[in-house]
Amino acid sequence: MSDAWYQQTVSQTLEKLGSEAKTGLSDAEVLNRQQKYGLNELVERGGRTRWQILVEQLSGILTLILVGAALISLFLGEYIDAVVILAIVVLNAALGFFQEYKAEQSMAALKRMAVPTVRVRRQGGIQEISANQLVPGDIVILETGNVVPADGRVLEGVNLRAQEAALTGESEAVDKEASLIFETERALGDRRNMLFMGTVINYGHGEMVVTETGMSTELGNIADLIQSVKEEKTPLQQRLDRLGKWLAIAALVIVAVVFLLGILQGNSIEIMLLTAVSLAVAAIPEAMTAVVTIALSLGAQRMLKRKALIRKLPAVETLGSVNIICSDKTGTLTQNRMTVTVLDIANQRVDLEQRPDDPRPALRPVQPVSMSVLPTIDLLLLSGALCNDAILVKVADGKGSYHAIGDPTEGALVLAAAEFGIHKDDLDAAFPRVAELPFDSVRKRMTTVHRIPQSRAGSNPGCRPQN
Repeated sequence: MSDAWYQQTVSQTLEKLGSEAKTGLSDAEVLNRQQKYGLNELVERGGRTRWQILVEQLSGILTLILVGAALISLFLGEYIDAVVILAIVVLNAALGFFQEYKAEQSMAALKRMAVPTVRVRRQGGIQEISANQLVPGDIVILETGNVVPADGRVLEGVNLRAQEAALTGESEAVDKEASLIFETERALGDRRNMLFMGTVINYGHGEMVVTETGMSTELGNIADLIQSVKEEKTPLQQRLDRLGKWLAIAALVIVAVVFLLGILQGNSIEIMLLTAVSLAVAAIPEAMTAVVTIALSLGAQRMLKRKALIRKLPAVETLGSVNIICSDKTGTLTQNRMTVTVLDIANQRVDLEQRPDDPRPALRPVQPVSMSVLPTIDLLLLSGALCNDAILVKVADGKGSYHAIGDPTEGALVLAAAEFGIHKDDLDAAFPRVAELPFDSVRKRMTTVHRIPQSRAGSNPGCRPQN
């Protein structure tokens, strides 16, 4: 069980998995384990297919009665009536189908959290393989920015931190230590000697041995829970079903009585069938289903513009009766991203424009800054960018946008400096780091030491700390 791995030492874990930290698995052993454990990927089971969604749209009682009326009209040669009735049915089914099909993406979103390629240690060497080829016992090499491809026990790490917001909801990165051993049961977020599939390494580097793959991982467990949820009808669906049943019963009783009375009075069967169909269509509010679907679709579209995705149309009505929404912590429902909005130093303040979406479209001061303030602001931004392990990466969007990889706080500082033309890559080249003291809770700070360029240091090159 995965629960036991965090209670094992590194050597015990490797022994149980039959792996070696320095050499990894042999190719033959990898093949055997792939046959035993299968591919390292999330398996979609129990999801609704397009045909199942379409059948659901056509299986309502009112819809079935309308389809039956259309078939009888066709049999009697009343083609215009049949086309009108079928048009209503098709419109209603199409609206419901496309809305629900677009929203049926929960498993697809989880699958996108997987990684395409990873670096592993096999046969005594380093190989780059597809993440779905991983098996328990593989030794995976991880660096800043890597997405963890499977659940695993940390073997070694240097300042190793993982961002687990997508899994646990905690916005702060979690320090990972190989030497930790827990004797008692720990919650998922407290297993600091474990790494989990779908989380991100945002600081340091290290290695782990894969303990669980695919649906056996914690992310796989979430995927399984999502797919095993039993669907219940909303209050609107329940009321429509009750109304549909009573209307159907009433319509069938009236149709049967009129049909029998007409036959007894000597009318032809064809005339009485046509009369019965007319009565059935008249008794059923065929526009009701279409009107309800259109109204719910409009509500869903409005909510989509506000970034709220409705998986099932009737849920719009249920959500409309909600007074209070209790949401989870930051990182699960939010983007887990920080932004510098104000620079304030030595009684000088610069407000930066708040942009809701990163990457930022322009890297420049967003408002004029007096020349007397710039040296102080530059020193603040320079210190924040140098005493920083985040990486500034250019986005291939043709707009010159950037985004930061690393700790959210450090990434915000790097982006803020870049807006004023202070790029971390240039700083690292001009002031190379020669020593550092990592952040810890006692000192409440991180310290880095940098070499001053010869041209600025004169004959006495030295080091300058950046806190």
